[in-house]
Amino acid sequence: MTRASNTQGGSVTLGKEGLPAWLDPVVHAVETVEPLQLSRFLPPENGAGRQSAVLILFGDGDGERGPELLLMERASSLRSHAGQPSFPGGALDPEDGDPKGDGPLRAALREAEEETGLDPSGVQLFGVLPKLYIPVSGFVVTPVLGWWREPSPVGVVDPNETARVFTVPVADLTDPDNRATTVHPSGHRGPAFLVESALVWGFTAGIIDRLLHYSGWERPWDREKQVPLDWRA
Repeated sequence: MTRASNTQGGSVTLGKEGLPAWLDPVVHAVETVEPLQLSRFLPPENGAGRQSAVLILFGDGDGERGPELLLMERASSLRSHAGQPSFPGGALDPEDGDPKGDGPLRAALREAEEETGLDPSGVQLFGVLPKLYIPVSGFVVTPVLGWWREPSPVGVVDPNETARVFTVPVADLTDPDNRATTVHPSGHRGPAFLVESALVWGFTAGIIDRLLHYSGWERPWDREKQVPLDWRA
């Protein structure tokens, strides 16, 4: 059994042993998906961009809600992506180590702990998606996937960074009634999710959309249904 014991020392590795069967389709998707199947925005070939990582954390949930995904809402005072729901994550620090090695794993766990109070010792990392690029911020993002083996209390650690922390049932994300398309002022169209009184859009929604699709969890939904970026429940 492989576990990520902490973010301060020792190795942080990936392991699939002991994962629940319901995660099998996600594991398969992570192992087979190609970069351009996730996004047309890939890291610049010249190596430009700031290395970062996000934690895509799946939990078993309870019997009523079923499997769930951990998200947070960024503080409205932030300069970048203010008020936007997202995965926990951020830029790699020097102590995280090699960006081409386990650096993104360490960064994903460290940032999740700093932003949500998550106990990283209860997380089993099981996969890494190809690095993607966010042109508007210049971040090269490594999505790191984990299973919440031992759930711990989570919540806002620093209100200057995080407005709230919440979980979303996977069943709500796959519900066609909760799906829509957003149109950015630039004209870019992208998937969105209307869940937990939040509009999940942009990079985060794009990753969720592709994971649902390649895991075989996606249900037919109305792609012509549009919602404004300032949507509120």
